[in-house]
Amino acid sequence: MGTNLHEYRKSYEKDELIKKNIDENPIQQFQKWFFEVKEFGGVDEVNAMTVSTFGEDGFPRGRVVLLKKYDENGFYFYTNYNSEKGMSIAHHNKVCLSFFWPNMERQVIIKGMAEKTSEEDSTNYFHSRPYGSQLGALVSHQSSEIKNREALEKKLEELEKKYKGKEVPKPKSWGGYLVKPVEIEFWQGRPNRLHDRIQYSLLGVDWKIKRLQP
Repeated sequence: MGTNLHEYRKSYEKDELIKKNIDENPIQQFQKWFFEVKEFGGVDEVNAMTVSTFGEDGFPRGRVVLLKKYDENGFYFYTNYNSEKGMSIAHHNKVCLSFFWPNMERQVIIKGMAEKTSEEDSTNYFHSRPYGSQLGALVSHQSSEIKNREALEKKLEELEKKYKGKEVPKPKSWGGYLVKPVEIEFWQGRPNRLHDRIQYSLLGVDWKIKRLQP
């Protein structure tokens, strides 16, 4: 059983990445690309990214989550701290974030150190979420085994009754992570697989910029 995928090919021709035209600050460059991708259209969730961690079994693992904020400190996402990724970060906080935006043939790869955000930050974001998402965080012990889906739905119904007209409390095990970048690479697809790759590496408080071969 198998399928030959040798003919799955395309030519990347939508843009170029020239060093003289990029921002000296990678966060500013990320913001520029983010909004260009958003305005270009064709991507349902521009803020979707893959978070890769090292599991307790020694294997790397990636999963798609949503970027919820970025600033001069880095990139923020929220999750259950007792989830598989939360436990992985607790033991090994070097992580990788990656964005793929096929509408403009672009990728961004971010290496950084993950740390928990403050309880105040986590609580404020939690209560900004839709009511159903808040309840969902209470229902799910993320990554733990469950007998069937009906058990989840029954628990949700119980919580809907319990908190009807009331504020939903943030679970103690739920909150944010800030990924402080140490390296950010911007990849722009180009013809003949001679892609543009510009890498920012943090040296002290300054960013060193270099072009990588494709």
